[in-house]
Amino acid sequence: MRLYFKPGACSLSSRIALVEVGLAYDAVRVDTETGLTEAGDAYRTVNPKGYVPALELEDGSVLTENPAILQFIADTHPQASLAPAYGTVERARLQEWLNFTSSELHKAFSPYFRGYPLGEAEREQVEGRLARRMGDVERGLADGRDFILGNGFTVADAYLFVVLNWSGFIGFDLARWPHVAAYVARIATRPSVRDAMRQEGLIADEAAE
Repeated sequence: MRLYFKPGACSLSSRIALVEVGLAYDAVRVDTETGLTEAGDAYRTVNPKGYVPALELEDGSVLTENPAILQFIADTHPQASLAPAYGTVERARLQEWLNFTSSELHKAFSPYFRGYPLGEAEREQVEGRLARRMGDVERGLADGRDFILGNGFTVADAYLFVVLNWSGFIGFDLARWPHVAAYVARIATRPSVRDAMRQEGLIADEAAE
């Protein structure tokens, strides 16, 4: 299998899931600005949409869209318990959080990564939208649960953590949302998360720390 990624992007959550299930895979870095892979190949021949992640399977077929990739990894490796069983309310909750993270939370961060500074008025609007979405996550964690679906880590946590963690890159203080802040800090210590982040150069190798 081959994962096409950009360091720190939402593709990191797919890498976390791959590490969780112990799958062997190759990772190919993509520059989404130039549209080229690290080898200089045109990425749109792999994913015509041009963004990451994309997961090339052993038969040569390609999956795109992060929630679909995460769901595929979880469903093909049920022993890892990264997704609740089919036909349960918990399964629907997984889809609820994957969709929220993709369509609402991820989108709320997007203006910060456009490549140009936000004007004062625009920044106020953008921060307001992001704060509302943070409030949604805070309410989801307010009962003190360790993970977004309850007591077990799922692919919804892999995705939610990666997007929430962008707050540190843009200087967005999570102090107003203590459950969110504690959740990010907690998930950041998970071995699969640390391994994935080290592989992308986002944190130092423990041997060098």
